[in-house]
Amino acid sequence: MTNSPVDPTSTTAWSALKGHIQDLAADRIDLRTWFAQQPTRVRDFTLGVADLRVDLSKNLVQTETMRLLVALGGEVQLKSQIDAMFAGRHINVSEDRPALHTALRRSTSQPPLIVDGQNVSAAVQGEQDRFLGFAEDVRHQRHLGITGKALTTVVNIGIGGSDLGPAMVYRALAAYHGPIQARFVSNIDPSDLGETLATLDPETTLFIVASKTFTTLETMTNGRLARAWLLEMLGARGIVTSASSAAEAVAKHFVAVSTATDKVAAFGIDPVNAFQLWDWVGGRYSVDSAIGLPLAISLGPDVFRDFLAGFAAVDAHFSQEPIERNVPALLGLINVWYVNFWDARTHAVLPYSQDLGRWPAYLQQLTMESNGKSVRWDGTPVTTSTGEIFWGEPGSNGQHAFFQLLHQGTQLIPADFIAFANPSVPLVDSSQDVHELLLANFIAQSSALAFGKTADEARAEGTPERLVPARVFTGNRPSTSIMAPALTPSVLGQLIALYEHITFVEGAVWGINSFDQWGVELGKALASQVVPALAGDQSAFTQLDQSSQAMVEYCRAARQR
Repeated sequence: MTNSPVDPTSTTAWSALKGHIQDLAADRIDLRTWFAQQPTRVRDFTLGVADLRVDLSKNLVQTETMRLLVALGGEVQLKSQIDAMFAGRHINVSEDRPALHTALRRSTSQPPLIVDGQNVSAAVQGEQDRFLGFAEDVRHQRHLGITGKALTTVVNIGIGGSDLGPAMVYRALAAYHGPIQARFVSNIDPSDLGETLATLDPETTLFIVASKTFTTLETMTNGRLARAWLLEMLGARGIVTSASSAAEAVAKHFVAVSTATDKVAAFGIDPVNAFQLWDWVGGRYSVDSAIGLPLAISLGPDVFRDFLAGFAAVDAHFSQEPIERNVPALLGLINVWYVNFWDARTHAVLPYSQDLGRWPAYLQQLTMESNGKSVRWDGTPVTTSTGEIFWGEPGSNGQHAFFQLLHQGTQLIPADFIAFANPSVPLVDSSQDVHELLLANFIAQSSALAFGKTADEARAEGTPERLVPARVFTGNRPSTSIMAPALTPSVLGQLIALYEHITFVEGAVWGINSFDQWGVELGKALASQVVPALAGDQSAFTQLDQSSQAMVEYCRAARQR
């Protein structure tokens, strides 16, 4: 990509959308009326991709809105940008590399993908065979601990994309857990690792150290602490008694996911058990790579392959369907509609599934690290607002927490509701299918947001007149409802790919590079300067700003008490 991105605010469609929203406001936006005037609205605004049913009918859009958004996609050359990503062009311009996360789940029946003279498909398949083969070795007790015991717990040590993805997926697919448990450690706060280690048997624990560069501060600190714990515990049992037995213990109980094989070997990990990442895969897009090794071990390679198949199904749809029928494209364009024309600043994601408890946190990294940018990919300032603050909580818990703001607050907050027709764990009491109660809440909440309650309806319920204003719900609060038959590995892969591509579409419209993350670097660099100051280095201390110096002094004094 050598040309400047199209300025979306200069397009004909953008100007038309500005006029369109004024026309909607003049006619009084009212979803009740829209549904009454368009009896086919649900059918017209319901789409499908793979196993996902996506109902857009409760959004603040009309047929004309969608036509104009599709036209906007055409003017910013959205389809060409999609094609460029799948072809492996260097769309990550600040790092001069492609963004090839979709290559991680390409079917072997597809023609080989050749990028920059390399057969990416062959490289991906070879590495996938390696880490899935290792998973089989652990599961079938061909790879054992130093004492010959089976490994029954795998601890993933990573942070960011090396943690959020596999941790989210492991929790989401609880119904598929087998005898090998997985734990996830990411925070440099010692309590994270310490509380995990306190529950483990060193003879049956496998550690995965996941860091692309093998220099990530949090990951490598926790990795070294875990290695020291392993050797100390095995030493106390008389198992590790020499340098050679220590080396054997680390080789048996540690594996790595990294590109830095020299650093992996220096750590003591057998290079045979070091699984590769590529610089064209960002951490937040990597759960379907060897970063998913803890999933392949704990859930099994077959489950992992089904997971990949779900990604691939949505990839095929996104790469092939025209924009007007392209579900991720339309969802991304609708998000642009809210951010840039409705001044929406946040986006709620509300999975009605306890298994998706980490889904909002996962989306926070995916969306906010990707599109939290104030310059376009050619280095020029953005011309409009970018990014959304994603947040949420599983239903129905959220209903008893922040839904008050969604229903009667002063901010417009688009919401995505996600639910599954069948439960992961079916429970029925004496009178009620419990999952039906959950689904009833899922359906009712989006309906209440859309249609609200009028003052007359409140009065008809017997509400005293003085309380009527408090009992009125304005409605017209937008939401999208996404459903699937069940939360299977494939469906989870479909959901992740759906949001990956939604994120890409928004970035493509805004002209930003969704695949770099320079904003996370400054704080990390400054932390390396603060560490010696905390340790007493006066020279480092004098380099800090006054506020930081005061905090360092406080910490020093408090730690000496």
